[in-house]
Amino acid sequence: MANAVTQSILVVGGGMSGLTAAIEAAEAGHEVYLVEKNPYLGGRVAQLYQYFPKLCPPYCGLEINFRRIRSNPKIHIITMAEVEAISGEEGNFDVSVKLNPRYVNENCTGCNKCAEACSVEIDNPFNYGMDKIKAAYLPHDMAFPMRYVLDPALVKSGEAQAVKDACPYNAIDLTMEAKTVNLKVGAVTWATGWKPYDVSKLDTLGGGKYANTVTNVMMERLAASNGPTKGKIVRPSDGQAPKTVAFVQCAGSRDDNHLSFCSSVCCMASMKQATYVREQHPDAKIIIFYMDIRAMDRLEGFYQMVKEDKNIEFFRGKVAKIEEDAATKNLVLRVEDTTAGKLHQITVDMAVLATGMQPTSAVDSIPAAISVDEYGFVAASDAKPGICAAGCAKTPAGVSESVQDGTAAALRAIQSIARR
Repeated sequence: MANAVTQSILVVGGGMSGLTAAIEAAEAGHEVYLVEKNPYLGGRVAQLYQYFPKLCPPYCGLEINFRRIRSNPKIHIITMAEVEAISGEEGNFDVSVKLNPRYVNENCTGCNKCAEACSVEIDNPFNYGMDKIKAAYLPHDMAFPMRYVLDPALVKSGEAQAVKDACPYNAIDLTMEAKTVNLKVGAVTWATGWKPYDVSKLDTLGGGKYANTVTNVMMERLAASNGPTKGKIVRPSDGQAPKTVAFVQCAGSRDDNHLSFCSSVCCMASMKQATYVREQHPDAKIIIFYMDIRAMDRLEGFYQMVKEDKNIEFFRGKVAKIEEDAATKNLVLRVEDTTAGKLHQITVDMAVLATGMQPTSAVDSIPAAISVDEYGFVAASDAKPGICAAGCAKTPAGVSESVQDGTAAALRAIQSIARR
């Protein structure tokens, strides 16, 4: 057996798989360190409007997990942090973690006084830069931990001291600096999730330069009540309700020039988002351009339901190019109807690009001697004795699958320690 020091478990990534792994391992009696790069937990799910299979707001499930964390002293949350190095062996790993300055300490009550005193604004990262927020901000309404953050741009400005003085709880510390802490753990769960594929690389689809072209993750924020438009799905160029909306499937996915694999969730996400549009704009016409629809198992019923909507057309064909009409900001799609073998030019008010799920490990290298496959996913569940991957770090997955895999990862970590 491992000694008492190395009975602890490190979980890297605070999305659904990481949260689940951390909670399950802690409730089984192990000390758990949960390291998250963002200033809040919840990962991409926190940014959704609704998620499968229940089509309910993500805060429902997240709040249950946060309550379990609050009631368990064995879980140690480390946000705004990055793992820099992992060395050692199963049962005895040395981990170096870089803590980035938040400039706000545990005294914060979320009173908003710092934001009220702040005039500096930044692009809102939670809304994918679609609106602005104060540089002293709460990441989102249900952020956990419920603590504000100061952007470095504010800290470096002449306004920083005034913002600090506005805090009645002495919660702002402008002298915070990045620092490194060292942890000793017996097992590691790597659950760093995914990133939306970089739309700027999709030149033929506009490269993200057209005002009325958004990505699938941006559409989730447009539909959310705490999003940039307070839940109104409108054209970004003029704030008008769209009359025609195109959903472009496999935007960069299943493409040897970009992501050659299928991200598995995009078809269902687009159909779900089509229902968002139909609920708000009953007369809107929606066209879903697809190569083939991948609605597996119990989700087939949802696909059939969407197909019955007369205002939603499924167009089998890959969009080859998108151009913008400079005068109207409408979008002109050039697409081949692969069923009829004809070329079409279709004009729409707005287009949603279903960009794929690129594993974070394909962009940010893993600081340990573990291998990834040709796509950047961790090559195996047990990448190295004592280190296992979970959720979208090892394969594209939906929310429910990520939760299940988080539970499995917790068990693998506990077994790993028991073997020692």
